[in-house]
Amino acid sequence: MSDSPTELMIRKATVADAAGVSALMRGAYTPYLSRVEGPLPPLEANYAEEIERRQTWVMDEGGAIIGALFLDVAEDHMVLVNVAVSPDHQGRGLGRRLIEKAEDETRAQGFGELRLFTHAKMTENVALYTRLGWREYERQEQGAAPRVFMTKVLT
Repeated sequence: MSDSPTELMIRKATVADAAGVSALMRGAYTPYLSRVEGPLPPLEANYAEEIERRQTWVMDEGGAIIGALFLDVAEDHMVLVNVAVSPDHQGRGLGRRLIEKAEDETRAQGFGELRLFTHAKMTENVALYTRLGWREYERQEQGAAPRVFMTKVLT
């Protein structure tokens, strides 16, 4: 099969991707605003800065950014800071592919554990992570936001 302009790829993000990532995050997180109290950090982030300071990948389909993944290194594990897929492209297993990318990067960088937190009212996220083998290890209020902390030990 030949390469086509609509080929799906996951690639390292560059600052030039910031506007596309910002638009993606608005689309992915705006539906949650009616459910959560207070601000949602992904809607307020400066994505040029985020791309420069975090390990970041975008899912690109035909030049359009339809997914993004942000990772950080902690002392003895990696942190999945954010993963999102455009609402128009959800239901295709793309979020799962980005999470697999996070797991692969974690292993490649010599870590055996990946952690994350999500808003407790984003119940579909908790359910997805649980289906993918993540385990909840703590719930905690951070400001006005109830957080669910999850971990996945990688083999």
